Amino acid sequence: MNPEELITMQTTTSPQEAATDMQATDQRKKKSALEQAGGTKGVIYSALPALVFVVANNARGLKVGILAALLVALGIAVQRLMRKESIQPALGGMFGVAIAAGISWYTGSAKDFFLIGIWLSLVGAVAFVLSVLLRWPLAGLIWNSTTGKGTVWRADKRSRFYYDIATLVLAAIFGARFAVQQYLYQADEVGSLGFAKIAMGYPLLAVGFLAVAWAARASDKRLKAVGLVPAGRS
Repeated sequence: MNPEELITMQTTTSPQEAATDMQATDQRKKKSALEQAGGTKGVIYSALPALVFVVANNARGLKVGILAALLVALGIAVQRLMRKESIQPALGGMFGVAIAAGISWYTGSAKDFFLIGIWLSLVGAVAFVLSVLLRWPLAGLIWNSTTGKGTVWRADKRSRFYYDIATLVLAAIFGARFAVQQYLYQADEVGSLGFAKIAMGYPLLAVGFLAVAWAARASDKRLKAVGLVPAGRS
């Protein structure tokens, strides 16, 4: 493109068109971030290994169940690689399945396939509650760190309160996961454990994300109102 064409393009592009282009660019970036996180397929893929394990274990026994879950996790990673999609979610899932399978194989108990997930839920619940008690609610810390907004929200008591609520919602979700799945674990209900893991996974986490989104929006509005963030900043 020569200088004359560049000048012509700049003079014929209105502010509204420029704003629209910037918005479209932001939307493409957000879509890309969603795809890297796994998107809708990531939600489905995350549930498949546990589902396959339960079905195969009931049909053919523990060893077949473990092998089937590992093969499904590996197949998901290979498929994403062949489609030139981000394999980070798949690799994380495969690593988690491998650890769960290893524990179950070592103990010889099918219910131990879910053991690490159960105790990680307890760790998550405790961490969220402690962060509120320490006045560093994890919902606010994680959200504002990933969005590059820093820690200005901590200077406002009401903003911290919003994030306290969101963090406690997440704590309740992780606590519920632990309570229900630990009960099923003690009762040796392997099939119900698999169902609970899926039903209490992304669906409940989506509720937590809604709480965090609410807190972030309320906090941004509050910070603008008290002058801690410029009114024009998104």
